[in-house]
Amino acid sequence: MANQKPDIEINKPAKIPFWRRPWFSFLLYGLFVLVSYSTFKTEQEEIPYSQFLRYVQAGQVQQAVIRKDMIEGTLKPEKKHKGKKTEKPRQFVTVPLWDDPLAVMLEKHGVNYVVRTGGDWLSNLLFNWILPFAVISFLWIWIGRKVNRGGSFLSLGGNRVRIHPNTLPKVTFDDVAGVEEAKEELREIIVFLRDPSLIQDLGGRMPKGVLLAGPPGTGKTLLARAVAGEARVPFFNISGSEFIELFVGVGAARARDLFEQARKKAPCIIFIDELDAIGRTRAGAVSMGGHDEREQTLNQLLVEMDGFDPSVGVVVMAATNRAEILDKALLRAGRFDRRVLVDKPDLEGRIEILKIHVRALKLGQDVDLKVVAQRTPGFVGADLANIANEAALHGVRMGHEAITLGDFEAAVDRVIAGPEKKHQILSPEEKRRVAYHESGHTLVAETVPTGEPVHKVSIIPRGGGALGYTLQLPVKEKFLANASELKDQLAILLGGRSAEEIVYGDVSSGAQNDLEKATEIAHGMVCQLGMNEKLGPLTYGKRHQSLYLGVDYGEEKNYSEATAQVIDAEVKKLIEEAHQRAREILTEQRQILEILAELLEEKEIISGNEVKQVIDNARGALDKTPFRK
Repeated sequence: MANQKPDIEINKPAKIPFWRRPWFSFLLYGLFVLVSYSTFKTEQEEIPYSQFLRYVQAGQVQQAVIRKDMIEGTLKPEKKHKGKKTEKPRQFVTVPLWDDPLAVMLEKHGVNYVVRTGGDWLSNLLFNWILPFAVISFLWIWIGRKVNRGGSFLSLGGNRVRIHPNTLPKVTFDDVAGVEEAKEELREIIVFLRDPSLIQDLGGRMPKGVLLAGPPGTGKTLLARAVAGEARVPFFNISGSEFIELFVGVGAARARDLFEQARKKAPCIIFIDELDAIGRTRAGAVSMGGHDEREQTLNQLLVEMDGFDPSVGVVVMAATNRAEILDKALLRAGRFDRRVLVDKPDLEGRIEILKIHVRALKLGQDVDLKVVAQRTPGFVGADLANIANEAALHGVRMGHEAITLGDFEAAVDRVIAGPEKKHQILSPEEKRRVAYHESGHTLVAETVPTGEPVHKVSIIPRGGGALGYTLQLPVKEKFLANASELKDQLAILLGGRSAEEIVYGDVSSGAQNDLEKATEIAHGMVCQLGMNEKLGPLTYGKRHQSLYLGVDYGEEKNYSEATAQVIDAEVKKLIEEAHQRAREILTEQRQILEILAELLEEKEIISGNEVKQVIDNARGALDKTPFRK
C-alpha cells in the first residue's frame, strides 16, 4: 500500500529523553563546579603568611583554626566613623611556614612572603574534581543502560531467570522413575506443546498452568525438566524467592520481564520452583500503610497468567510442598488448571529409582536392589540418591573393588540411624542391658501374628542417639493397618522395656523413643481411627497438618473434659494391655531371650537369618510351639 510506512520506521527505537543524554550530565556537573568555586572564592580570601603575622601583631585576628597544612580564621571588622556601618568580618586562609627561625629572619628584614604547598594542586585536581566526576558519570551511564534494557528503573536488579535452550543436554522421562501416575498426567502437556493445533481444532485450549505438589525430594523439578526435554522446547527456570528483592516493585517487574521473554520463545515452559514463597495466601490488611512486596509480585503473576494467550504455547509449571497455604486465586480454573500429585514412591518405584542412580556405579554380584528398596519404605528419590552415593563412599573406605550389598546396608543404617559412634564404648553392664532390650523387641516381633520379619539387630551406638536398633523388613508394601496389626505393633514397641523388667526388675531410659511411638499409635487408634468400643466410631480433636509433608501443627480440641478423661483412660488401657502381652511372650520364652541376648552381646550385630535359626533351634529343643500363625 502506498500509505504504509516503511519497516525501518516501525522498528525505530524510542527517542532518548534529554535528561538521559551524556551532555546533560556534563552540563549539570559544570554548573555544580562553577557554583562551588564561586562560593568558595567569595567566602574565603587567601592572604600571605607574612601578612597574617602582621595582623596577629596588630591584634586584628579575631579567631584562627590551625590545621596541618593551613590556617583559617576571621579578621576583626574595621571600626568606622560615626554614621557609617561597621564592615562584616573577613574570612581568610593562609599556608603557614613552620620554620620559626626563617619566619623571624624574613620578618626582621621586611620580606613579604607567601608559602605554597608544592604538588598539592595535582592531588586536589584528581581527588576533588576528576575522580568524583568520573564516579558520577559512570553511575549515570550504568543507570541509563539498565533503564533502557529493562524498560523500568525497578528492574535494576535484573531478572534471575535461567534459560535452558535446545542446545543443552535433555532430561527425559527415562531419567525419571517412581512417579508413573504423574508422568501420565504430564504426557498430555507434551503433546499440546509439540502440536497446539490438536486441542485447538476441537475448540479447546491448552492448560495454562500445572502445579506439581508433593513432599520434598520426590522429583518435582526433575519432572518439569523432563517435560521440557520431551517436548523439545526452551525451559525457563526461576525460584519463587528470587522474585523478591530489597526494593519495592522489583518482584512485579521481574514477573513481567519473565513472561515477556517467554512469549518471544514460545512454545516454551516457565517453571517456578517453591511457588509458596510468593503464592502464600494474602493477608486481610496491608501492613503499616505500606505495600507488601510479596503480594505485589503475586498480583502481577496472576495478571500475567490471565493476560497471555494459551494458543501461543506458553505453559507455566510450578512446584511446592505446601499446596495447602497457596492463595485460592492461584488455584482457580484458568491459572493452574492441572494439579499433579508427586507422592512418595512405592516398592516398585523405589527399585526403578535405584536402577537410575546406580547406572554409573560399579556393583558387585551380591547387590539386590529389591532388598535395598524393602529396607527404605517412605524414602523419596533424593534419599535413594543419597544412599547410592553413601554406598559408593563406604565401598571406597572399605577398599572394595565393587560396591557390595553390605555397603548398601551400611549406607541405609547411616541414613536411618546416623553414623556409628566407634569411640563411644558402653560399659559391660550397659552393653548387656541393651542386648536384652533389643532381644525383647526381636523375640516379640518374631512371635506376634502380624509382625514383620526381623532383618537385622544391632547394639552398636549410632549418631542419632540410639544405643541399638531392631530393623524389620516388610514382606510387602502396606497402605492400610487394622486394629490387630496396630496392637501387635504396640507389643513389639514395648518388648524392649518388658525384657528389662523381667531380667533386671527395673527399667532404663533407653525405652523413651519406644514409649513415644507407642503412645502416638494408641492415641491415634482412640481419637482418629475409631478403634475403641467405648468411644465408638468417632474422631476426637481436629488435627492441623500439612497435606503433603505429613507435619502435624497441633490439635484443635473439640470435645469436653469428660470425654478427655475417657480418652486418657482408653489410651492407657491399650498401652497396659500391650505391655502385659509382651511380658507374657517373653516370660514364656525366657530361655530364648537369654540365648538371643548372649549372641547379640558377643557379635554386636546379627542378621535376620541368624535370629530365625536361633529361635527355631531353641523352640525345637524346648518343644515349644511358636505363637506365629
